[in-house]
Amino acid sequence: MAEGMLAEKPLIGPGKFGDPDVTAKGERRAVVALTRLKTLWFNTGSLCNITCKNCYMESTPRNDSLAYLTLSEFGDYLDEIGRQNLPTEEIAFTGGEPFMNAELPAMLADALGRGYRALVLTNAMKPLLNKRDRLLALQKRHDGKLTLRVSIDHYTRAKHEAIRGEGSWEPMLAGLQWLAENGFGLAVAGRACWNESDIETRVGYAALFAGGNIPVDAADPAKLVLFPELGGQLDVPEITVHCWDILGVAPSSMMCATSRMVIKRKGAERPAVVPCTLLPYDPQFDLGNDLAGSARTVKLNHPHCATFCVLGGASCGGE
Repeated sequence: MAEGMLAEKPLIGPGKFGDPDVTAKGERRAVVALTRLKTLWFNTGSLCNITCKNCYMESTPRNDSLAYLTLSEFGDYLDEIGRQNLPTEEIAFTGGEPFMNAELPAMLADALGRGYRALVLTNAMKPLLNKRDRLLALQKRHDGKLTLRVSIDHYTRAKHEAIRGEGSWEPMLAGLQWLAENGFGLAVAGRACWNESDIETRVGYAALFAGGNIPVDAADPAKLVLFPELGGQLDVPEITVHCWDILGVAPSSMMCATSRMVIKRKGAERPAVVPCTLLPYDPQFDLGNDLAGSARTVKLNHPHCATFCVLGGASCGGE
């Protein structure tokens, strides 16, 4: 564990997250219904140019469990949105590092050309900079519609590199500054794992942005998103139907109430749809191959549902 990170909790107790309908204590498990498909995510592939500690997606230069999504497969889902007249506003991309997929610029052009806002989660390193010319063309054609959310795990080089590896700070800053200089919509994703208060963390990022002339408002939670740490084997409470009232949280505020993600598993003939960005590998969350069939209620039978969404109050979406 890197210096300054939060200490790990005990491991999950026996019986937890075993039954999709009932918790280990015999209570009815919470569920979330899809209210409207506001954001459709695409995992463009699980390969990444770097290996981070505790990566949400387990992405590495060797993990190809999720295959590269093709432009044709991507377009099929946008066509389905049109046929069903779904209220989708945003098309978002994650990985892996999305820019390692050679067809990402064409996917962005397709989404933007159909009038959607586009969001890309990126480490802003070499794979992005290799596609500068195509990104500039998209930015010029669709000014204000494309946002890049850059991962910066801490506002200091030492702690960022404790997560992302030695030598990852300067390439990230170079990519971030290039995006800023060329007027791209920007946001930043950090981690809330450093034994710091929210205010202290945001002040630190604000100083970093000011020093590099980066136009990101660190006080805005939608522009600087601080994600809780995830640990699939660490003990967290199970969320029951009673938790909504106890916590003062509405099911409709959960990510899976307004989003779905398309993935393609290695060796699969067709892509599949899952509830959100955090659950690409667990087969119990498969919702079929099309958007129509994916509009089913989601049972919160995973530690990430509790840690990230219900208790953490986090969402991967652009707003």
